[in-house]
Amino acid sequence: MSLLKSVATFGGLTLVSRITGFLRDMVLANFLGAGAVADAFVVAFKLPNLFRSLFAEGAFTSAFVPLFSQKLVSDGKKKSLFFAAQAISVLIAIIGLLVVLFEVFMPFIVDILAPGFIGEPKKMELAVQLCRITFPFLLLISVVSFQGGILNSFDKFAAPATAPVILNLTMIASAFCFTPFMPSSAHGIALGITLAGVLEILWLHHFLRKTDVRIPLYLHICKIMRNPEIHTLFKRIAPGVVGAGIYQINMAVDTILVSLVGTGAISWLYYANRLQQLPLGVVGAAISVALLPILSKQLKANQIAEARATQDKAVEYGFMMAMPAAVMLIAMAEPVVCLLFEHGKFLSADSFKTSYAVIAYSVGLPCYVMTKALMPNFFARGDTVTPVKYSAVVFAVNLTFNLLLMQKFGHVGIATATTIAAFVSLGQYLHGLKKRGYWKFSTTLKWKFAKISFVSVMAGCLLVCMRIGLNTYMPQWETDSKLILLLLLGIMFVITLAFLLILARIFGIIDFAIIANLIRRKR
Repeated sequence: MSLLKSVATFGGLTLVSRITGFLRDMVLANFLGAGAVADAFVVAFKLPNLFRSLFAEGAFTSAFVPLFSQKLVSDGKKKSLFFAAQAISVLIAIIGLLVVLFEVFMPFIVDILAPGFIGEPKKMELAVQLCRITFPFLLLISVVSFQGGILNSFDKFAAPATAPVILNLTMIASAFCFTPFMPSSAHGIALGITLAGVLEILWLHHFLRKTDVRIPLYLHICKIMRNPEIHTLFKRIAPGVVGAGIYQINMAVDTILVSLVGTGAISWLYYANRLQQLPLGVVGAAISVALLPILSKQLKANQIAEARATQDKAVEYGFMMAMPAAVMLIAMAEPVVCLLFEHGKFLSADSFKTSYAVIAYSVGLPCYVMTKALMPNFFARGDTVTPVKYSAVVFAVNLTFNLLLMQKFGHVGIATATTIAAFVSLGQYLHGLKKRGYWKFSTTLKWKFAKISFVSVMAGCLLVCMRIGLNTYMPQWETDSKLILLLLLGIMFVITLAFLLILARIFGIIDFAIIANLIRRKR
């Protein structure tokens, strides 16, 4: 499967999951608002996700998928699946033990993660209760990510990309179905998170069976650990765990510091980050997931020129979609936040605070996406050590700027520190790949980046002009009914998208013939 088709498949379905994610966040904003209950829930929601990068999308998948993809090329399906069964057995044993320990010591964990709650006993107690409900999701989502990695290696990208939709829909349903029977809306939605993990496992299990993939679990973990291939896997995982651990410590530090800013700050930063995650998840994650098995197979077959061309396309596609998205978010942050979240307990003051964080995050969006596109180049070569070194530098930069900026700018300073760290991270990957001779920016690619940047800025200027015009002739348009706001934003984005595509065609950024051929083949 070509990179474009893989990215289009995974990215398109991820877009569906992000849209349902926005519906979910709108429900959360309505039921929880941006106060003490919402802050406690966000901590509970973040806790399993802090560790999923260690054991799911992060270290384990980054080490496992290249090994599994290469074994498919060299050893065939049967031996590859036996290796996979051993790997998942060890993973479940380790994470199962971790979940039990965290459930026992949860009050101490929450003290560390949200020290700003210590002076508020009710808020702290609620956070502990919610964390105990949501933390088993870590084990479930780790299995889901493992199942998705197997399917991706068989060029099956649709089902794994659809799985997050189950989480979003289950959380929405839980808000309405479980809340009447629970102490609070937060308890009901937290229960829905863990239930969604079970449903996602069943969903992907169905597609594994359709692909004729059966992965039994083995109980003799000690014997498995003596397998040389499992040793190789864990040697690659170890630095990845450190690297992902540094990244997650980064995220935990953000949570710790923003909990000290004041009530509501955790929620403002959460909703801003969720808005940024739409393009980041659709574009960055799609490229990263699709690129890793393709690069691994090309490098295993010694197709060096093809691998470099694939990397070129990944970076180009990422920037082509991320740059316009970043400009549009910066230009329209406040009305978009108002439309999506300002209802129920989420007030106009919360929209204002959240929109500034959206702008701060969006400046670094192209860097996030390009880093996602470059990272698999190391993992596909079995190099999990270099990304760890880069993560350590990023952690130091993020922490330094957090402490420098949060005093004056609060939650916006923390978002800005994350963006500064993203620029540093991208710089490291560009330098590291060039230094090792793995990949470098070609002159053609630099010229394309310049044209994409120019076209994106022009589209952003058009949006700003339309917004200024509306502010002049319809001063209350952002605070009128949601239907009017939705209609006006929809018209503005359609006009801007049409303008963007026309400029992209004029400057030769997009080849519509390739897209048309892809659609025809799909049909």
